[in-house]
Amino acid sequence: MKTLKKTHFVIALVIVAVLLPVHALPQGKKDLNPPSKAEDNATVDNNAYIIGPEDILNIFVWKEESLTKSVPVRMDGKISLPLTDDIQAAGLTPLQLKDVITNRLKNFIDNPTVSVTVLEANSYKVYVTGQVKNPGVFRLRSETSFLQLIVMTGGFTDWADQKHITIIRSENGTEKRITLNYKKIIEGEQPDLAIKRGDKVIVP
Repeated sequence: MKTLKKTHFVIALVIVAVLLPVHALPQGKKDLNPPSKAEDNATVDNNAYIIGPEDILNIFVWKEESLTKSVPVRMDGKISLPLTDDIQAAGLTPLQLKDVITNRLKNFIDNPTVSVTVLEANSYKVYVTGQVKNPGVFRLRSETSFLQLIVMTGGFTDWADQKHITIIRSENGTEKRITLNYKKIIEGEQPDLAIKRGDKVIVP
């Protein structure tokens, strides 16, 4: 009788061992999945984000399936939609672009209802090199300051010269160099700087 009970107990343990990972798998698997691009861009501020080349936009026109589509912003800053011809998108916020598209469609549709969503924010790139813990290309979703960018890189290495940081910026086709002193910014002796699209930050 004792042998039979022991056998039943061992069988029960085997069943639990087999079934437990099956029930635990979905929860663990969910944590391992990286966020989708749509989730990654959920933080884009439609009021403030400036559209640029390589962004992917979703244009939704209510009750007009043929006009509802995802479109890339070309390198010339324009998008193509049926009926509207090419539209300049770069330099506008999603809300401003919505107004432009709505006005164009009024020639063809009565009271068009349009929404513009940024699916992939690929254009707002800044480059950080030198003595930071995680140098590389950073895609920004909203207005970001120099101090916020340094936090995104993981901070400085032990060898960083925090007093002579250079930002290379292109303005109207001209290269501009800006020198920042991190310690003075922290102490309030130098103003923080808003990072712009295409900035190159060099930490010696």
